[in-house]
Amino acid sequence: MKKITGLLTAILLIAAANGQKAEIVYLSGTDNENTVLWDFFCTGGQNSGKWTKIPVPSNWELQGFGTYNYGNDKQQADEKGLYRHEFTVPAAAGKRRIFLVFEGSMTDTEVRVNGKPAGTVHQGAFYRFSYEITSLIKPRGSNLLEVTVSKKSADESINRAEREADYWIFGGIHRPVYLKIVPYEFIEHVAVNAEADGDFTAELTLKGCSGTRSIEAMIMTPDGRAVAGPFTTGVKKGQTRVLIRGKADKPKQWTPESPDLYRAVFRLKDKDAILYETEERIGFRTVEVRQNDGIYVNGVRVMFRGICRHNSWPSSGKTTSKKISILDVNLMKDMNVNAVRMTHYPPDKHFLEVCDSLGLFVINELSGWQAYYDTGPGRKLVRELVERDVNHPCIILWANGNERGFNPELREEFAKYDPQKRLVIEPISNFNGMDTKHYIPYNYGVSTFFNGRDIFFPTEWLHGCYDGGSGAGLDDYWNLMLSNPLSAGGFLWLFADEGVVRTDRKDSIDTAGNQAPDGIVGPYREKEGSWFTVRDVWSPLWLERKIITPEFDGRLKIENRFLYTSLDKCRLSYYLIKFSDSFPVSVTQSEKQQIDIPPLRPGQRDQVQLSLQAGWNDYDAIRIDAEDPSGRLINSWSFGHSILPARRRWLKEL
Repeated sequence: MKKITGLLTAILLIAAANGQKAEIVYLSGTDNENTVLWDFFCTGGQNSGKWTKIPVPSNWELQGFGTYNYGNDKQQADEKGLYRHEFTVPAAAGKRRIFLVFEGSMTDTEVRVNGKPAGTVHQGAFYRFSYEITSLIKPRGSNLLEVTVSKKSADESINRAEREADYWIFGGIHRPVYLKIVPYEFIEHVAVNAEADGDFTAELTLKGCSGTRSIEAMIMTPDGRAVAGPFTTGVKKGQTRVLIRGKADKPKQWTPESPDLYRAVFRLKDKDAILYETEERIGFRTVEVRQNDGIYVNGVRVMFRGICRHNSWPSSGKTTSKKISILDVNLMKDMNVNAVRMTHYPPDKHFLEVCDSLGLFVINELSGWQAYYDTGPGRKLVRELVERDVNHPCIILWANGNERGFNPELREEFAKYDPQKRLVIEPISNFNGMDTKHYIPYNYGVSTFFNGRDIFFPTEWLHGCYDGGSGAGLDDYWNLMLSNPLSAGGFLWLFADEGVVRTDRKDSIDTAGNQAPDGIVGPYREKEGSWFTVRDVWSPLWLERKIITPEFDGRLKIENRFLYTSLDKCRLSYYLIKFSDSFPVSVTQSEKQQIDIPPLRPGQRDQVQLSLQAGWNDYDAIRIDAEDPSGRLINSWSFGHSILPARRRWLKEL
């Protein structure tokens, strides 16, 4: 009977806890492939002047409305989009608080619920914002949401920073819209600092505490196994901010090579009753910028094998999906990229989630391209940027705009909302001891970069214009960087061609002449030649280049260029290739043979020995494949004979 009573109590506690989590009710779809039709009226350009339907989220140009503009266009369209959508709320919402959340809307967004303003007009295209609409909601029956989106902002600094930039600029509600329904007493926000040694601190913002309460925190594995805690701290009536500390014993550290993640669960309690529960996905890691030395993550000096990325898709503009984020991160990982810079605005949240789980360092960037936000709107947007993204372990630096688009009065704003105090860079400049000048010549600098005293890494580098830049010359630059102890690598420009489908030009793909970025992959992520070059040059398992002669003894020099991984955790194999004597040439290959790898730590060199098969010299080439500990292909090498046996056979016949 006691066992049954205990079980029932546990079930009731779990049910109570689950009942006090935030409820998310989507009013829009979730991505570019899953949308909801809203009523829509466009004031100018294509299909304007009439009420019709539009999928949300989306950019209205890609749906056949309004006017296409690239950021450098002299004539900028200023149409508005008027949206209407009816919705109901769950029956239980009448006793809870209701927030209306927009993940992103381009650009000025005015919101009304049942004919009344939800709050002030939001300005800024790439940031999450919300309104509490509890008092505006009809708990029974239909509610009317009306949204007016102005493509151009009434704030000229926002136009300069976002709308006159070097990328396609669109209009519309381009990210999801949803209701967040919570109890009257709840945890509004959590900002975590989880250090590599297990030290754990969380800053919580509370709302509505009507009596003496407590906060309980626990660290758990993704599958729910308790790792540390519970840690507890008291809360006074009316208290709005609280700090909670704890320690996990030897947690697995987050790195791009081993992206181990945990769940941090937080509960607001009244004695034993759980009033509200929320959780954050976290990773234990420590970021340090050691002046005149390097950037260290978990005590290891890092080299960015980095790339820049725009948040775009040809047929849907700035509206993307988690599927696209997974595709992009896998393409980056497959070409041995370990870092990505957001250009020139914060990405979809799901892209950062994928960087957390698959493993990439991230520089997250405030909007601004050769122009910056004024201090008033800038402070608000920095806060929205950092509060949304603060808990992602992948983010190791913030960027205060780009290419002289820096407001110095915003530099200190990032740390106000970031308990990790990650440093700020200003891409193209030397700031905070980090020189990020763009498009540096080989061995550039008098008392700077290769010949300076500051950490250096170009945040744009080897421009991929006309498919010619990002692979060409990379090997020379990279070897020079590897030889310099102050180098932290660099970020290639750019990942993908930013071509967009023109609904006003028979759905052709437009790159605004040669203005839009030309990437290492195509607009739909087609691999181009530079992709294979980058994979080869940035292979973290390095093999010497070799022409095979009859005297080859099977030995090859090998080097570990990983940051954290021992080479014996990887897999190396080879097989022999033979070409036919006749045309068209056919190919046969031997069985694959494993190659033993010594346990080399990062930076160490040695040799590997191929156990050459009998008759190996009658084959035309040796193919070697390397895989990382997860089974991902790192690189493939082909070593040919000085005179191919097939060619020798052809010469004999002649």
